[in-house]
Amino acid sequence: MARLYLGGALIGLVAVGACGPVELSIAPGDGGGGPSGRGGASSASGTGGEVELSTVGTGGNGGAGGEGGGIVDTTGCGDGLIQVDKGEICDDGNSLPGDGCSADCTTVESGFACPTPSTPCVSIVVCGDGLVFGTETCDDGNTDDGDGCSMACAVEAGWKCNTPGTPCVAAMCGDGIIAGSEECEDDDVVPTSGDGCSDQCQREFGFACPGPMMACYQTTCGDGVPEGDEPCDDGNDVIGDGCNPFCEVEPTCGMNGCNSSCGDGIILPADNEQCDDGNTQGGDGCSATCTIEPGFICNNVLSVLPQQLEVPITYRDLITFPLGNNVKHPDLDVYSGSTETPGLVQPTLDANGKPVYTGICEQSLVGPCPYGQQTTSAADFQDWFNDTPANTKVVTKLALNKQPDNSYFFPDASFFPLDGIGHVGLGNEAPHPNSHNYGFTSEIRDWFEFKGGETLSFSGDDDVWVFINGQLALDLGGMHPPVSGSFTLDAATATGLGLQVGNVYEIVLFHAERRPTGSNFNLTLAGFVSATSVCDSVCGDGIVAGDELCDDGVNDGSYGGCNPDCTPGPFCGDLLVQNPPEVCDDGLNLTTYSFNGMPACAPGCVDSPYCGDAGVDSLFGEECDDGVNAGGYGGCESNCTLGPRCGDGITQTAEGESCDDGNTVGGDGCNSLCQLEGPK
Repeated sequence: MARLYLGGALIGLVAVGACGPVELSIAPGDGGGGPSGRGGASSASGTGGEVELSTVGTGGNGGAGGEGGGIVDTTGCGDGLIQVDKGEICDDGNSLPGDGCSADCTTVESGFACPTPSTPCVSIVVCGDGLVFGTETCDDGNTDDGDGCSMACAVEAGWKCNTPGTPCVAAMCGDGIIAGSEECEDDDVVPTSGDGCSDQCQREFGFACPGPMMACYQTTCGDGVPEGDEPCDDGNDVIGDGCNPFCEVEPTCGMNGCNSSCGDGIILPADNEQCDDGNTQGGDGCSATCTIEPGFICNNVLSVLPQQLEVPITYRDLITFPLGNNVKHPDLDVYSGSTETPGLVQPTLDANGKPVYTGICEQSLVGPCPYGQQTTSAADFQDWFNDTPANTKVVTKLALNKQPDNSYFFPDASFFPLDGIGHVGLGNEAPHPNSHNYGFTSEIRDWFEFKGGETLSFSGDDDVWVFINGQLALDLGGMHPPVSGSFTLDAATATGLGLQVGNVYEIVLFHAERRPTGSNFNLTLAGFVSATSVCDSVCGDGIVAGDELCDDGVNDGSYGGCNPDCTPGPFCGDLLVQNPPEVCDDGLNLTTYSFNGMPACAPGCVDSPYCGDAGVDSLFGEECDDGVNAGGYGGCESNCTLGPRCGDGITQTAEGESCDDGNTVGGDGCNSLCQLEGPK
């Protein structure tokens, strides 16, 4: 071997022949023996120089100096500079593929932007920007999970995301996944109505649907579990405790009137409620907290009164004609009179909302009891309107029909609501020879917003007392044939009853049928119906709500938009190719990259990227793509990977490379053409 010196410094070893070691020294300014025309190692003058060889044998003459020597080219892909004359359009400081700037710096790879030379390229795939790029299969403009498009911008199971930047919707009813506006997905193979979950995947009234792929079932009011349409269920049959036996919310009352509760169907100016539609179900416009839900408008409707007013009523049956060891109640079928006997109860209700017995007519007295004895004892009176062993209770509703004057009227000249049931049904009592079940009481409780002018009229037998705000408003007590009574809540009566306009009050009617000679019950109510919220979705407000499938705020039926009836217009995913802008539509359009060398349908109904489309999709493993991909040195293989090339770190001598240091930047000993460089 021979040692090679440049300017006195050792720069390498050269092979020697048989003549022995050779020492080669090149003085400063002397030309080296570089190859002609390469601009290799040469002096600054570029003319060559004298070379001294000292060997054991005979010395020889130096070779010709290189022509064109001078400043070494230090540029190339990866130098952080863009050489336009070399076709570069990016340079991120390296010559590696897959990071945004291709290996030869002539291509910005798909899904990237390379704004600043010498700095890494940046991904333009931003989940949540409402645009679909790269591996995204959706982008609804946010990064929330559970709305159809995940935080990673992937379509979630059971959803379809037709248009970037807009909310996703349920893929289909019957797929076992509750999505979008669906309320249920039961165990039907084919969605059908009538089993609790409709063929549109909406929960049907009176049913609860526990979860996907599970059968819906009818709810049971009174089991103590609020579910389905039930706004409440306290597990009892008490009216007036906040939740009635029909699982309806009631106002809560105290000494100074009542407070309206969310879900009781009453909305007052003083309430902290935006709406109240009589339930606590969300999704119908009025939320579980009585606020108006987005996309809805709620009006408090009083002008359109229902054709029927249903009020809860409690019947308690007492024994008049005992069977077996049972005994007749002492207050039944004993006393009589020709008109009412006032004062049998106190003018105010007790703390439990029940009449308070006075006992003024326990015996035949002159004065307040013109018809003699009317009651037996306080203990027996307790059986009338309280749950005791002496009575059996039936809770139902009384329906009053709307009249032309907007009053509500229930007439019954033969009022026997417990025929065949109560004590008769239990076998404790025989029916009257006319087959009717006599000897029972009635208790009606309802609530109203006091506005002034409300009226009540009653005609019937026997005892009747009406209380408003816990105060006696009508007294028709005593055993008597049918008598009538009425009142109007004007300013004077309102003062006596402690009423204030705009507040809610309880009205309670207590009735007793005590003599088996007839039973009449005729009730008229006017003005006791309160305003209730009626909510409807607003088509055209840009919010998908209620039964709307689409609402973009324009609703002109254009492509990707919504029709005037808030159904989807033509869209990507409807299996119809709208050209333009669509080039395909397979109904799903979720292929972000096709691996078979042919395009498939991607989000947005456009052709998916694939190897051979002349775009470098490095997010899917492509290193190159020239559209031909014929392979060979410096070319792109058929699988879109780089073939042998200058800069791959392997010296391909067959391709004329004399070096390959893994980059294509000159000035480091191996230039951009993979040729050895001389000294600078």
